[in-house]
Amino acid sequence: MNVMIEWIYRTSKGIETVFRSDEMPAEQAYKVAQDIDKTGRAKTITFTDQYDSSWTMKEMKHYLTEIEGEPHNVIVYFDGGYDRQTAIAGLGCAIYFEQNGKPFRVRKNAQTVGLKSNNESEYAALQLSITELELLNVQNMNVRFIGDSQVVINQMNGDWAVLEPELLSWADRIDNKLKDLGIHPKYEHVSRKINTEADHLATQAIHGIEIIAQTELLAE
Repeated sequence: MNVMIEWIYRTSKGIETVFRSDEMPAEQAYKVAQDIDKTGRAKTITFTDQYDSSWTMKEMKHYLTEIEGEPHNVIVYFDGGYDRQTAIAGLGCAIYFEQNGKPFRVRKNAQTVGLKSNNESEYAALQLSITELELLNVQNMNVRFIGDSQVVINQMNGDWAVLEPELLSWADRIDNKLKDLGIHPKYEHVSRKINTEADHLATQAIHGIEIIAQTELLAE
């Protein structure tokens, strides 16, 4: 999760003022707060998350210790492709996360039939990624979902109305599943060029090439 740091600074003459940081990942915020605390000038230090919940230094340390062994800082790239001639859809997702201080990536695709449009395949790809998150035991945290479909991103964000019944059904199922998992989604639209990895996985699926892999990402 991302948080802001708020601290009351006290000068040597007893003058106090309040400072607030920009929003940043909780791990980074805690390290910055530790440095602030070492100055001896911070009267109090608290963290505030996106839901306006406040955390003390002790509470934040406990939270970070708890999530260390679980997937966190999760980012999902998803994409769906649809071949109109064969009515075959390809779904792809790439999931990046950290666990036990190490970065990992999961790549997954799937071929499916019975869908009627590219927009449906995009929704199906998003659902595929959520199924993978459940297998990873990702729950009760913020997750970034990144895709190149303006329709899916804007509809899931609530910026566009979902008028087609079949797409509304997908959106409702996805919302309900995320709620069950306690996942708070943040949907982000990017160009297809940036979403190349998920796009390639979806294309491979259309051609019958199945991919499922989890790898630790080594530092370059």
